[in-house]
Amino acid sequence: MIDLIKTMFALITKYKNLLWLGISKTLILGIVGTVVGLLIGLVVGALRAICMKKEPTEKTWIKLLKKIVNMILNIYITIFRGTPMMVQAMIIYFGVYDFGLHWDSFIAGLVVISVNTGAYMAEIIRAGIQSIDKGQEEAARSIGMSDWQTMRYVILPQAIRNSFPSIGNELIVNIKDCCTLSTIMITELFYQAKTIAGSTYKTVPAYMIAAVIYLILTSLAAFIMRKLEKRINHTESNYFASATVVENQEGK
Repeated sequence: MIDLIKTMFALITKYKNLLWLGISKTLILGIVGTVVGLLIGLVVGALRAICMKKEPTEKTWIKLLKKIVNMILNIYITIFRGTPMMVQAMIIYFGVYDFGLHWDSFIAGLVVISVNTGAYMAEIIRAGIQSIDKGQEEAARSIGMSDWQTMRYVILPQAIRNSFPSIGNELIVNIKDCCTLSTIMITELFYQAKTIAGSTYKTVPAYMIAAVIYLILTSLAAFIMRKLEKRINHTESNYFASATVVENQEGK
């Protein structure tokens, strides 16, 4: 065990630049993929919630349009949630080459992880939207808000707050799953560990270093997300407390 630790420290000292490069690319892929995926998920989740809602006064063409949009979004979610991200990366990266276009593997990786995350985020946001009391939507509609205004200003902010733990979990998953993008030659952490193992023939120490770094990164991400969640909940509690005080004063 002591020899293993000594070997790990020796490898870290010798290959610290490679490891730092891998860490930086892993963090960029994980964070950007999660943020862009959340934006995709917000749009897709909101559209699905609107399309799934049936209004008796709607025109026939609007009902048909909603069905078509909902079907397309369902296909997107089903494909990207039902296939491995490694396979998606190979198809998207090399598929572009078949059309005579050449693009950087890192950009391809960002596209893959963002679109993949968007499919998961869409379902997370949809569940968050469904958790909102319907009375709030009815109240927004009663003051003249449209469906999109109600979704944007009333429903989505609360859905994001309710879904925050799942969003944080998706960030942790993305940091770990970046290793699958090494198949398209992205030099993230796992790729660098594999390079070190191949150069030194010290396989176990090299991958142990990667495992420890992944553990540190995911633990740090979980800690930050918990702090953000507490801050959001605390801010909202203060808001409602202030609103209650104002109401009581107005009532007097």
